[in-house]
Amino acid sequence: MNVLITGITGFVGSHLAEYCLSLGAKVYGTYRWRSPLTNIEDIKDKVNLIDCDLTDAYAVHKAIETAQPERIFHLAAQSFVPTSWRAPQDTLYNNIISELNLFEAIKGSQMRIQIAGSSEEYGMVYPEETPIKETNPLRPLSPYGVSKVSQDMLAYQYNRSYNLYVIRTRAFNHTGPRRGEVFVTSNFAKQIASIEKGLQPPVVKVGNLEAKRDYTDVRDIVRAYWLTLDGACTPGDVYNICSGNCWTIRKVLDTLLSLSKVEVKVETDPERLRPSDVPILQGDNHKFHHATGWQPEIALEKTLEDLLNYWRERV
Repeated sequence: MNVLITGITGFVGSHLAEYCLSLGAKVYGTYRWRSPLTNIEDIKDKVNLIDCDLTDAYAVHKAIETAQPERIFHLAAQSFVPTSWRAPQDTLYNNIISELNLFEAIKGSQMRIQIAGSSEEYGMVYPEETPIKETNPLRPLSPYGVSKVSQDMLAYQYNRSYNLYVIRTRAFNHTGPRRGEVFVTSNFAKQIASIEKGLQPPVVKVGNLEAKRDYTDVRDIVRAYWLTLDGACTPGDVYNICSGNCWTIRKVLDTLLSLSKVEVKVETDPERLRPSDVPILQGDNHKFHHATGWQPEIALEKTLEDLLNYWRERV
């Protein structure tokens, strides 16, 4: 089976590529010339890389012609929420136009495509609305969240208008080895590893520690993404992918610190605070579990241990 992964050099893309290879698929992946290949260093000789700017419609058509994929996993996006505050126009343009070009390139085909949405689409969630079902109102609180709602609705529209085989997913927070250091779990882990090596003072800089998030290991997430296109999910429909459990960011930090012997001071960094923050994101995965039988297998404590060890090898 030919598989195309957009954003293959990214955190999730690299893990998904490994998983697809383990299933015997022939893997193609789009990347931009300036994208570092660090995440796929061990598999770059096993995958077929396509230099493609997804905002260029012609380049996208050529990528589809080259890969001739049966399955497409659309992961490429500007995915860092704080960056979307600093560059809202770029975030909206890149995330929406890239997906539009993909849809136009495969319109009328039998290709199956999964759209990697986000729990940030739900945005302002009230405590009585948790755990969050797919039917919950979408109240995005960041330009990134708005861009993902737009991708979500565009996918629905192309399914209804052109009968495109598209599955919409809303993954809640996920982490693990290779997570970019700008993301909170990875940032904490890197800071702790750096302190252990004496590379920075014993102070961990933090933002809002009271936010509550539903975390899943990335290796469980990519298993779920594969299952979305197996035929059990309804084309055009949307599915939450999450653990169903909720951790405060403070608990995540405390767990990482418990895996280390260093004594640290925790300091709030105003630069890490957002103009508006989603207070709680706890998902309900029953719909996806009922359709596919999927459930997370890796405990978050194990995920955080693997993440810390990943940074210990690199700082």
